[in-house]
Amino acid sequence: MSDDHQPAASGPASPADRPTPSSATDLPTLRRPTGPPKTPTDNRPTGVVAGWISRGGSGPCYGLIDENGTEYAVYGPNAGELRKGDLVTLRLTARDRSVDCGPGIPMRIIEE
Repeated sequence: MSDDHQPAASGPASPADRPTPSSATDLPTLRRPTGPPKTPTDNRPTGVVAGWISRGGSGPCYGLIDENGTEYAVYGPNAGELRKGDLVTLRLTARDRSVDCGPGIPMRIIEE
């Protein structure tokens, strides 16, 4: 008795076993933009500012420099600890200058 078992011979692969050939048509080509976008492509809700804390601490005053380099003097009595260099996104509103939080556009953090 022999244990020589050979796998069954198989014929050519059936079409279902073959990968689908690529299409012979050309791929679509993107056109070059004619200029910068007319509207921002990363819209944020009104009053939301993203940037880096430039003057941190436990508050209530902080410094914030946004993505465009604008400096804000931010007042947030309940904001807690914000460390210099932290990247934050804050909802801000204008405030009067009754509290001096240093150089920058005076703003107040809106608590949600």
